[in-house]
Amino acid sequence: MNCRKLQDFCLKFICIDPQPFITSENFLSLDKDILYNLLEREDLQIDEIVLWECLIKWGIKQTPGNINNDIVKWNNKNYEALKKTLGKFIPLIRFVEISPSQYYDKVRPYKAIIPNHIFKEVEEFHFKGTLQKAIILPPRVGKIKFESTIIKKKLISIIINWINKRDAKAIPDKNDLSYNFNLIYQGSKDEINNQSFINNCNMKEPILVLIKCKNSRKIFGGYTPAGFYRISKKRFNRNENNQIISSSDSFIFSFENNNDTRNMRLSHVKSHIYNIYNNNYGDFGFNFGERSLYMQDNNLYVNYDFRYGRKIKFVNTYIIEEIEAFKVVENRIDNYDMTKEMFYGIQN
Repeated sequence: MNCRKLQDFCLKFICIDPQPFITSENFLSLDKDILYNLLEREDLQIDEIVLWECLIKWGIKQTPGNINNDIVKWNNKNYEALKKTLGKFIPLIRFVEISPSQYYDKVRPYKAIIPNHIFKEVEEFHFKGTLQKAIILPPRVGKIKFESTIIKKKLISIIINWINKRDAKAIPDKNDLSYNFNLIYQGSKDEINNQSFINNCNMKEPILVLIKCKNSRKIFGGYTPAGFYRISKKRFNRNENNQIISSSDSFIFSFENNNDTRNMRLSHVKSHIYNIYNNNYGDFGFNFGERSLYMQDNNLYVNYDFRYGRKIKFVNTYIIEEIEAFKVVENRIDNYDMTKEMFYGIQN
């Protein structure tokens, strides 16, 4: 047990800055079981194409028969031998993190060692941008800047899908790695009350809220691209719609627990008119819709409200155990090296 803990500690340390080790000569002699444990980690902070190239070198070194480093000189036996060596490792490569140009130049020449079902799905991904069967793995979520005490990191991929109006189970794409979730409020540190939430979340920026309640494993949350800014009292008129911060892309949600990927519930706002309640008077910490999901000091209220289209839970009141708010920052990757049309032309 202690050896496993030590190994996990060492792997975690390597994952912080793995490139010096993975590109070194020592990597080529790495034990196959340790290599497998390293490749399956979500927090491996390295470009996937670098990992692929080093895996090929490791495979050549580990394969009996002195395979030439020059692939041009390989015969069918060389390909078959390397395929046998790398058979269980190739499915751990996150091919969706490799750009079309890198894939064409550095992966596709090794088509013969890649299992056919994986190769077909990778080709489809680079041409269509989608994965139908989800055989290959999504991007390593450990590369997304997100740290929470409320949910496991793998759930953030589901939330990113919702932000991008995709199905919860859609395979994330490379642009998802550009999201940063910067913690701006944590109840256990900043106090759980209306004013503390307001003071920390008063901004016109996208915000994600997560709530864990006492005596329940269920996780609640909400997302607003418009933030929770306060409308000035001088401009405030209760006879106008400026009681509401408008946006058509807000949503609320729930998970059965902090590891749930099957029974989550999502509810989008039906109209931009009923999005986020303006909190100028401090009646709430936050208020999605007309009290669909709202915070009053250390109480969380969950109601069915026509402004959000679907129940996320039966009407209930909870005591907040922990609450976190994140400013959502997206640094989208605009240039994905080559367009899919260019790639399609090359492969034909």
